[in-house]
Amino acid sequence: MNRPLSPHLILGGARSGKSTHAEALTRAFSPPYRYVATAEILDEEMARRVAEHQSRRGDSWQTVECPLALPETLVRLDAEPAPVLVDCLTLWYSNLLLRSGENAARTAVSALCDTLSLVRSPVLLVSNEVGCGIVPENALARSYRDLAGWANQQVAKACSAVTYVIAGIPVALKPR
Repeated sequence: MNRPLSPHLILGGARSGKSTHAEALTRAFSPPYRYVATAEILDEEMARRVAEHQSRRGDSWQTVECPLALPETLVRLDAEPAPVLVDCLTLWYSNLLLRSGENAARTAVSALCDTLSLVRSPVLLVSNEVGCGIVPENALARSYRDLAGWANQQVAKACSAVTYVIAGIPVALKPR
């Protein structure tokens, strides 16, 4: 596999294969590999999902937990350049929205986009495409869907490559 372009956004729906694909892309670089986890384990189901991801990756990955300060974490990790996989942006957007509100979340996304142009490390970012379903019933869910859609657009603009994964099949959107 040729080395992927960086930064690289990997989009897809739930259980589409996007994380597995992003892990494979990351392994095209030389180790050590860094996994920036934005999830917070708040229940047993999330704990099971995290354990599944950790088991699949194996011991060659260093996990860095980062529910909020993603741009700062990427800058800190870049002091010793190594491939970085961020999984996933949509959980990060949710964390920001619930803790700080939409304006602060948008500011953080803009800071992430600026940071992506500065880091030397290969960076791959996983995000869910959440706008393909029905219109959410409540205002918070609609706000989240809108934020995620806007944020994915901003990150896609800041990335050299964007891949959409559907049914386990990666489709290159950028570059074509």
